[in-house]
Amino acid sequence: MTILTNTATLPAPLGGLLVHRVRHLHEGETRGLPTLELSDRAHADLEMIATGAYSPLTGFLNSADYASVIERMRLANGTPWSLPITLMVSRDEAAQAHGTVVLTREGRPVGLLDVQEQYTPDKAHEAREVYRTADAAHPGVAALYAAGEVYLGGPVTLFEVPRGAFPRHHRTPAEVREVIEARGWRSTVAFQTRNPIHRAHEYLQKVALELVDGLLLHPLVGSTKGDDVPADVRVQAYEVLLDKYYPRERTLLSVYPAAMRYAGPREAIVHALSRRNYGATHFIVGRDHAGVGSYYGTYEAQEIFSHFSEEELGIKILKFEHTFYCRTCSQLVSPRTCPHDGSHHLVLSGTKVRELLRAGQPLPGEFTRPEVAEVLREGYSRLG
Repeated sequence: MTILTNTATLPAPLGGLLVHRVRHLHEGETRGLPTLELSDRAHADLEMIATGAYSPLTGFLNSADYASVIERMRLANGTPWSLPITLMVSRDEAAQAHGTVVLTREGRPVGLLDVQEQYTPDKAHEAREVYRTADAAHPGVAALYAAGEVYLGGPVTLFEVPRGAFPRHHRTPAEVREVIEARGWRSTVAFQTRNPIHRAHEYLQKVALELVDGLLLHPLVGSTKGDDVPADVRVQAYEVLLDKYYPRERTLLSVYPAAMRYAGPREAIVHALSRRNYGATHFIVGRDHAGVGSYYGTYEAQEIFSHFSEEELGIKILKFEHTFYCRTCSQLVSPRTCPHDGSHHLVLSGTKVRELLRAGQPLPGEFTRPEVAEVLREGYSRLG
């Protein structure tokens, strides 16, 4: 397998090397081998591992790394890592999964798994540690409980990078690094989002752009829960926003193909570490990053980074408080800069935004740009 080394201007990938386990399928090499159909999330994990987004992982976690991640938020060798990236299968599937297994999507070979270990986890314990709840109403916990009882550990191979629905914006970590280098950015801030960008997000990004050379707008386009705005609508909204309101030479829109786990604080750590692998030097963590419902405290996703030193994270975390539009200040502000109470503020929850869109009502200009509002309105109209 090819291993890509660090360049002079970009941060070293986590573990020092950018893993690259992608190669072409050789004719006849899968003949006679057992097969295993991947879920949406497992397929996304396969890509994230094989392209180096999850460096230093080279495969699905073995039991030692799994246990260490659950208990210490580190791999067994001490490297920071906070989410168990595991392949969960049924007992019947596990009985057939030995040696080299062909990984498939809709019956088509997409990669290989060298099965080195099978183990049975304590899912209730995993749920409590990773998601901080065993409540099956939590979408991440629900997905965990619904998946297979046996975990397969071992290195993987991907046959082809799946460019998906957004081939123009779908770049591997190595390809994002090439763009950053070509543009001469000495510092890059990454922004994670699974929602359309509203004015508060824009404010955070542009404050960060005052500090660094470039912005990597990196929306997650893997599987999300059913009531999230569809990825195609979100990407179109990003495109119209960047075209009119951002400096083109200082911004890069590139999709992040991971599946959403809604693990709140723990997911924030992996979001930051993987953006280091993409070449970012800074990462924005705002209010309730990767959260869902009321399972996590407002700023727990910022506080959790205190478990690691900045040197071992290898990426600077920019922590922002909740931002909103103040009618009296007549601008976007935060509790740090605004003296007025909530009666002066315009704050729309995601639920409220969806209600307005479904009803065909306009979104306030103080909340979102009119071009974005129109994309969202049309998107929801198509969805009925």
